[in-house]
Amino acid sequence: MVVKVQHSSVDFPDARDTLAEGIIAVGGKLDVGTLYAAYSRGIFPWPQPGLPMLWFSPEQRGVLEFKDFKVPESLRRYRRRNPQIDFTVNKDFHQVIEECSKQPRPGQEGTWITPMMKRAYLDFFKEGYCLSIEVRENNIVIGGIYGVLVEGVFSGESMFYKKPNASKLALWFLVELLQSQGHEWIDVQMVTPVVGSMGGKYVDREDYLEMLKKRHQDLGFE
Repeated sequence: MVVKVQHSSVDFPDARDTLAEGIIAVGGKLDVGTLYAAYSRGIFPWPQPGLPMLWFSPEQRGVLEFKDFKVPESLRRYRRRNPQIDFTVNKDFHQVIEECSKQPRPGQEGTWITPMMKRAYLDFFKEGYCLSIEVRENNIVIGGIYGVLVEGVFSGESMFYKKPNASKLALWFLVELLQSQGHEWIDVQMVTPVVGSMGGKYVDREDYLEMLKKRHQDLGFE
């Protein structure tokens, strides 16, 4: 299967040919074509203050294989005891990315979800390459997760919660949704404590790229 997209502003090298700290390229635009070209190769942007856009293919990549996915019994009980909580898909992408940008991150100042990043991913969403899960309580959004879905691979970008367990519920629902569509794993980039507690792990770059290649081959992408 061949997908035609807009031209990329960066001529990305092989994802193995990194510079220091997993940097694969410097500069370029955060447009639809460039984002598509990056994610389809296992590369993602990560802005740094005062620098041109940096694109990464890290030595260690966070993944969550669904065969390893674990739901704590306490979370199962919480979901059963709160029937007023439900889920929507792609209904409030703008709100999810906005809330993610405000979520406090231990050991971090500010956010990497800059206004430029928000605009870029909203454009990517409008073209059909992003996915958001919203956790709702009495129709009020209390948590969520968003990421990129390119060539059959979901790459998680960020999640947030306003009430306890909301981000975990978002991840659980996301896994159920993607499993129903034939996915077997997701790229989580970095393993946070929440993702780690539910089965996330790091794999070597080469192993990740092999997983990516196999997924593309299985779906007929070239």
